[in-house]
Amino acid sequence: MTQAQVTGLTIYPVKSLKGIALEQARLTPAGLDHDRRFLVVRPNGRFVTQRELPGLALIETELTDEGVRLSRSSRGEATLPFQSRGGDPLQAMIWGTWCEAIDEGDEVSRWLTAALECDSPLRLVRMADGFVRPQGKPEELGENTHTFFADAAPFLVANEASLEALNEELSARGIEQVPMNRFRPNIVVRGLEPFSEHRLGGLRAGSWGLNFCHPCERCVVTTIDQETGRKDPDWQPFRTLKEINPVPGERPAPAFGQNAVLEAGEGATISIGDKLVGADPSAMGS
Repeated sequence: MTQAQVTGLTIYPVKSLKGIALEQARLTPAGLDHDRRFLVVRPNGRFVTQRELPGLALIETELTDEGVRLSRSSRGEATLPFQSRGGDPLQAMIWGTWCEAIDEGDEVSRWLTAALECDSPLRLVRMADGFVRPQGKPEELGENTHTFFADAAPFLVANEASLEALNEELSARGIEQVPMNRFRPNIVVRGLEPFSEHRLGGLRAGSWGLNFCHPCERCVVTTIDQETGRKDPDWQPFRTLKEINPVPGERPAPAFGQNAVLEAGEGATISIGDKLVGADPSAMGS
């Protein structure tokens, strides 16, 4: 029987901004509570991530009693309240899908644009109340699986041993090792063999369980130092990962972590230290 343990929990209240490490979090069908609830967009509604603007990694996020506080050293702060202020509606485009969103206003727009020293304006939006974003990969994640502004799946689960294997290979090639935050996971586990997460059906712990849907195909964000916002000129660790752990299929691309959906346990609490049992692929949904 495959056994593991939760060693890391992170939410990213604003997509592509710095994450928040937690000791515990509430599980929802759309992901960990407060994860990817806000999105940075251009005035025309097109979404912006670190792929286009690596400096987004430098904006700190913090949960307060009122909402999500954004800050950057020496550049002040701004707050996004949990409850919508009833701003102007704005159609936001994410991965080819238009979403009904609410603009967070001019003040936070000016702050974010200045904090990033961006030449063109940036806006911050939240999903409009009552809007359900269509699932872009229903054949893999299920047509009833919905998220806020995550790429596709509600959860991204990463394996410590897989990172260790990657870093060993990087060191053997004379390349600097990378931390787990390069992969921006929600849940990190220990106890699995390197890359064996790709062969599991999911993980379960008491009242809750996650079904693994497909390996997470990685992009240029893996090359961005999350502490400095600088992109590696040699595209590492992307290129090494592409060689040692490609996504199964015809198109060569690196894989790291598993996209997952909530099988059971809506409203349950996941905590650091939770003991997990791996599920065989044939047991998914049982």
